[in-house]
Amino acid sequence: MKRSEKDSKFSVRTITRRGLILGGLQTGVLGVLALRMRELQVEQAEQFQFLAEENRINIRLLPPARGLIYDRNGVLLAGNAPNYRVVIVREDAGDVDAVLKTLTDIVPLPEEDLVRARREMSRRSPFVPVTIADRLTWEQFSEIGVNAPALPGITTEVGLSRVYPLDQDFAHSIGYVGPVSDYDLERLQDDDPLLQIPRFQIGKTGVEAKLERDLRGSAGTRQIEVNAAGRVMRELRRDAGNSGANVQLTLDHALQNFTEARLAGESAAVVVLDMADGDIRAIASAPSFDPNKFVRGISGPDYRALLEDEYRPLADKTVQGTYPPGSTFKMITALAALEAGLIDTEERVWCGGYTELGRRRFHCWKRGGHGWMNMVDSLRESCDVYYYDIAQRVGIEKIAEMARRFGLGQRFDLPMSAVAEGLIPDKAWKSANRGEDWLVGDTLNACIGQGFVLTSPLQLAVMTARLATGREIMPRLVRKVDNTPVPVAEASSLGIRRRYLEVIQRSMYEVSNLRKGTAYGSRVTEKAYRIAGKTGTSQVRNITAEERARGVFRNADLPWNRRDHALFVGYAPFDAPRYAISVVVEHGGGGSKAAAPIARDVLLQALYDGLPPLSAYPAHQHNMIEERQRALELRPRLEPTEGRSRA
Repeated sequence: MKRSEKDSKFSVRTITRRGLILGGLQTGVLGVLALRMRELQVEQAEQFQFLAEENRINIRLLPPARGLIYDRNGVLLAGNAPNYRVVIVREDAGDVDAVLKTLTDIVPLPEEDLVRARREMSRRSPFVPVTIADRLTWEQFSEIGVNAPALPGITTEVGLSRVYPLDQDFAHSIGYVGPVSDYDLERLQDDDPLLQIPRFQIGKTGVEAKLERDLRGSAGTRQIEVNAAGRVMRELRRDAGNSGANVQLTLDHALQNFTEARLAGESAAVVVLDMADGDIRAIASAPSFDPNKFVRGISGPDYRALLEDEYRPLADKTVQGTYPPGSTFKMITALAALEAGLIDTEERVWCGGYTELGRRRFHCWKRGGHGWMNMVDSLRESCDVYYYDIAQRVGIEKIAEMARRFGLGQRFDLPMSAVAEGLIPDKAWKSANRGEDWLVGDTLNACIGQGFVLTSPLQLAVMTARLATGREIMPRLVRKVDNTPVPVAEASSLGIRRRYLEVIQRSMYEVSNLRKGTAYGSRVTEKAYRIAGKTGTSQVRNITAEERARGVFRNADLPWNRRDHALFVGYAPFDAPRYAISVVVEHGGGGSKAAAPIARDVLLQALYDGLPPLSAYPAHQHNMIEERQRALELRPRLEPTEGRSRA
């Protein structure tokens, strides 16, 4: 009995000691947990609530709708079309290769798209959406959407992509957009977050590039709820941002289309100016190209074909191309001599076919010479020797100063790519750029638009408009930006005496309307629409003495790239000038044969606002003109779309 009691007391004491130890341990653990729970629930509650919300809600940038571009009548030239695309967020996808494999099993995609997407993902943050493929068909888009649960990190989106409904007609002036590149980011120095969106489209050339900030708009945001797997559950909030500004140009889509069609088969440029306000009605460079191919991503073979074409379709010859103006420059030399008081309009100069300067002969285009020439005669028949004579009296400085007054050697502020300044040389220029003194022979070359002189078709059109009006007309390409009119520059007087201008204008009238005129074959018989103009032919090669002795090769007998450039400048109607035009046909031969007929057709199209009647042409040309008009591939005149809702 006693032993039993002793054992019982011992057991009680033993359990109590163990319980105390275990209880202490449990109490300590519970205390630590309680402190940690208090820290998480009280002290760090706000931080973890924020993190949980971030995991549940994603905020993504929304590209704005790009501004639309219209012609002067409200016809759409650059619009937006729905673009079905599929994007991936690397952070949500997990095994990217496995996800892409599943995706291509569902919808086959081009290998180059997958390569590009992987490259983009390697350069972007894991949470930035990367476009895998765009321009999907509705069937492809739907198939991916139906299989969304099997595609973590994959999202289908509907965006907008640029489209040019008139394809080649405005490729050079409007330009095109393309995906933003690292080069663009470095060049633009722009911190707009939109530019960080892979494959975001920005303007690359032309109006699209020069008015990029106006057309781009500002980003919107999209707040979406996702589940634990990263799948989008619902859209919580959307801020569409601000669409880009709409732009209205001065161009007329119907005249532009006619001009492009009329230049088919040529390497050429045409500029048509409205002299009332300086509006550019048409500005065409041929051949052209389809800008839609660049938006989609042009293929290697297509791009090489454009680069290797000797007619240079990617170059905008209207503003980037510079050419010796040839005889179209003679009006400038004549005005410089008249204003300096160094010649009278009736003074006659003998043309025997050449002028001798030291041991060198400067030849006239007419081998036997023109005989006695006054100023009107010399312009009508384009005598070179007459200008060799007066240029030696007036000198290069006065000729260069007059040329600049008429817009030559000036870079006009237009929203087009690489607008050229051209070159009006003088003594200082040659000394600075060639390290040589100016020679009298340089003046003789310059006075007939050869030598160092270089002008663009745009500059020649401006020169012609100023010759016709005596006013400092400035070219304009944009009429409105977001319904705000672009001011028309005031055309002040050039300060040229009226009687001098009238001599030049009468001479240009005779070029196109008198039998001895170099452009008589391209005359207009409708009196109300008669043209005043000047032909030009600029050499691209030197003619040696040996070649002159045996007979100069005809252009038709030479390889295309060694033939002369053909030029024509003019305005109409002569009695009430409205439109000025310049035409340059690369390696076209003579201006009277290659450039003047194009200028006549385009001017008549502008004046009649449609195909002119045959009665506007000489009777013996009716069959030829009718056949030419039938061969033109023209679009029907389009209805205005400005003011309708965006695509």
